[in-house]
Amino acid sequence: MKIERELLRGAGPIAVMSLLSRREMYGYELVEALSQRTAGVLAMGQSTLYPLLYNLEAKELIASEWREAKSGRERRYYKLTPKGRKRLAADSQQWRALAGAMNALGLGPEPAAFGARLHGALA
Repeated sequence: MKIERELLRGAGPIAVMSLLSRREMYGYELVEALSQRTAGVLAMGQSTLYPLLYNLEAKELIASEWREAKSGRERRYYKLTPKGRKRLAADSQQWRALAGAMNALGLGPEPAAFGARLHGALA
């Protein structure tokens, strides 16, 4: 399922920060992880991801550095900053409240089908 840009606008930054809270990653790695871990729901191309990363970096929520990979190729790795960790904690709390409210309105996750796809992506 492809999520409309307006809905993704709020979910994208928190999803990226959540992944970076686990470990440092480079751009293509983030694209792949977002797609695989969310069964394609939060899949985004590089043309969407990189402006999001630049925005988070401008706000000092993430930091980046260039490193040479084993292949000899330079890659830009991103990591969550202490300010980003605080923001992620606050945003996560708000996200859970929003999800709970949507569930209360009967707009919770689809039974079985999505859960099975998502579980397979997280395994």
